[in-house]
Amino acid sequence: MTAAALLATALAGNAAITPLTELTRTDAALPARLSGFVGGCELVLLDASAKELARASTAAGQVDLAELFPEILRATRERAGVLRVQPILEGVPSGAPLVVIPLQNRETIRTATDTRPDGKTAYTRVIGWGDELLDPTNEAHAKLKESWPKSDPQPLSGFRLMADVDVVFTTSAGMIRFAMCPEAAPNTARNFVELAQKGFYNGTIVHRIVPADRNGLPFVIQGGDPTGTGDGGPGYDLPLEPSRLQHDFGVISMARNDWPDSAGSQWFVCLSREATARLDGQYCAFGYAVSGTDAILRIAAGEVADPATGRPKSPETVTSAFTVPAPPWTPGKGRPDARVTRADATPAPVESDR
Repeated sequence: MTAAALLATALAGNAAITPLTELTRTDAALPARLSGFVGGCELVLLDASAKELARASTAAGQVDLAELFPEILRATRERAGVLRVQPILEGVPSGAPLVVIPLQNRETIRTATDTRPDGKTAYTRVIGWGDELLDPTNEAHAKLKESWPKSDPQPLSGFRLMADVDVVFTTSAGMIRFAMCPEAAPNTARNFVELAQKGFYNGTIVHRIVPADRNGLPFVIQGGDPTGTGDGGPGYDLPLEPSRLQHDFGVISMARNDWPDSAGSQWFVCLSREATARLDGQYCAFGYAVSGTDAILRIAAGEVADPATGRPKSPETVTSAFTVPAPPWTPGKGRPDARVTRADATPAPVESDR
């Protein structure tokens, strides 16, 4: 399917729930507009696992989600995390949900200096968040925890309202569609969406391929640098978020330097769980591919010119990046699609995918 056809399909025949403001306080309205249909509909409030928390009937036009769903404030204070509001027309989920993100400070990041498997290279390792260790069984980390200062408070300041969107890459190797996971890393997902919408990724190359790690297991492909060197970025640093989304085939995460809060625009896509499980907690996974397995594998199969840097001989290009509405969420089920899985077969030539 072409990019134009994909966008047209996403916009056709759906209800739309659009935020009328981006940021609100806890004591303010949560204004949104319902359109794309005549008459009334139901709105369903869902948590990140698609569990139904509340349901309300309303008509097309402007609505106040805070008034319709007092459960939003209560659920957030009970640490329910990111919520979604899904329109239901005649019993059928319709249109992309609206995402409700609590505005809360990040847990205090806890780090320690560790040594890489070569036994020589030191690096900064994330060992915990707030007052909790990532690995409570690590005796050295448990000892360090004894000297931790008290973690910073996390007051609920308000909410961010966002349309639920997917990011689509059209590449010289084929098309890849990524579902965003704001429930895992809301600020990281928002940063990626905004860069895609602003055209930042258009024309960038996949500048790094690591087809296998030191154990011979498929590792990552990496891009998102406007300079194509591996050293560029958007001109700012993005704080690491404590994402619980596991690194696995098709999962997209943020590349960074040694310091945890040094990500910006560079992304990487995982090629296997076996090789990338060690990245959990150290890098911020924020989405996953729902289509584009062949394109990912084609990129990963590219000839590497410099094994030390992973520089490909003929880099594939992200010709354009754009967003489309996410599919409707079904209460109790969530999205109708699933994360891609690694195919055993060699992908067909790129021409057959266009």
